[in-house]
Amino acid sequence: MKLRVFTEPQQGADYDTLLTVAKTAEELEFDAFFRSDHYLAMGDADGLPGPTDAWITLAGLARDTTRIRLGTLVTAATFRLPGPLAIQVAQVDQMSGGRAELGLGSGWFAEEHAAYGIPFPSDRFGRLEEQLAIITGLWSTKLGDTFSFDGNHYRLTDSPALPKPVQDPVPVVIGGKGATRTPRLAAEFATEFNMPFSSAADSARQFDRVRAAAQARGRRPDDLVYSNALVACVGANDAEVARRAAAIGREVAELKANGLAGSPAEVVDKIGAYAAVGTSRIYLQILDLQDLAHLELIAAEVRSQL
Repeated sequence: MKLRVFTEPQQGADYDTLLTVAKTAEELEFDAFFRSDHYLAMGDADGLPGPTDAWITLAGLARDTTRIRLGTLVTAATFRLPGPLAIQVAQVDQMSGGRAELGLGSGWFAEEHAAYGIPFPSDRFGRLEEQLAIITGLWSTKLGDTFSFDGNHYRLTDSPALPKPVQDPVPVVIGGKGATRTPRLAAEFATEFNMPFSSAADSARQFDRVRAAAQARGRRPDDLVYSNALVACVGANDAEVARRAAAIGREVAELKANGLAGSPAEVVDKIGAYAAVGTSRIYLQILDLQDLAHLELIAAEVRSQL
């Protein structure tokens, strides 16, 4: 089981804060540092000092870290045109020496689009499918060949399909709870399927759908990585768990029901339930980015037991 650190910087974090968390995660030998791709705070957070751009952040981290993998969970297809996004990710992959991963989704948060003048079209899933085809098509085009695409939303003509990423392929993460279209897209384009904020039982059902879609497409189901994203709130004792829950504005009972919360032993047991349904990678949603001792505890007392 691999543990990854997953942050939500739109709630309030500048680059230096994210760099500190990423370098701490790297020093503690977590598998990856991922961040959300949002431009507006959610809930009661004031969002200060303001949003940071996901791929600008990852470009900086590509040069300021050395080992840890870097990615988004997930970039919204509404935020960027597919050609420039393919260039951005390929460049971050080059800058990091082959450590970039692209999580891509359709986009859902209408308010952030309105706040920053980003179009919020109705057929977002169709755009996502075309973006996946274009981005992976650009990366896989042989040097010297060109790439063209004629879709309902995007058209490319004789693209040189440059630059090329270091990795072949760059890992693509697709996630979600949709019963039909999401598994189909994962089977066609993804190297990893992520089930966000769901129980082990719900994850098992969705993983089975993805496996069936992969098989129908002629892929071996086990060629995909199956992962979960879950909020983390771990404490050495009940008081520490309660303090960390209060710091992120959540209740302990709710976190225990819906996330990875409690003592290290409790969290290890719950991770075991996910492992039993096929999860091999967990993204730990870390909401208090000032609490580096939280990461140290997870590394020492949870990851060491997996």
